[in-house]
Amino acid sequence: MMLAGIALAGIIYAIVLYNNLIRLKHNVSKAWSNIDVVLRQRHEELPKLVEACRRYMRHEQETLEQVVRARAAVGQAREQRDMAALGSAESSLRAGLGQLFAVAEQYPELRADRAFRHLHDRISGLEDTIADRREFHNESVNRNNIRIETFPDVILARLFGFEAAELLRFESEHTRDVALRPLFDP
Repeated sequence: MMLAGIALAGIIYAIVLYNNLIRLKHNVSKAWSNIDVVLRQRHEELPKLVEACRRYMRHEQETLEQVVRARAAVGQAREQRDMAALGSAESSLRAGLGQLFAVAEQYPELRADRAFRHLHDRISGLEDTIADRREFHNESVNRNNIRIETFPDVILARLFGFEAAELLRFESEHTRDVALRPLFDP
């Protein structure tokens, strides 16, 4: 009778551990989905911003093309769920947007354009949301990865094929502030 009780307690404990691992795995997926939604929203807004800028910024094609290329790279990495490529592409896009907004300061007509201001505010808001959701995603990934590597969870994790998730990282050189002085010096 006592052995049956110990076996039952062990089974219940294993079930609880397994369910917790499943919950963590799904939290990582949910966190990624939250990022994906905002990336899609920004992906849809960027062509509008580039078009608004293109009307005024005839001599800044390289900056506009950098944003368009980076947007395409983010979309491709997002579709493939490749965190390393997404982090790199996001870094390039953020740098391109920072440069675009800095260059836009040289065009008073563009800054006065209501559509540009709306798009600038919308994309800036989406950037903040992406940063918040990235933090939540990485925290979910971290919790998942710690649990599948610690005892006794590691036993069930290996038994049932749970895998570590990948953090979303941005390249450090692209997370620094944009150097504005070179953009305005002749």
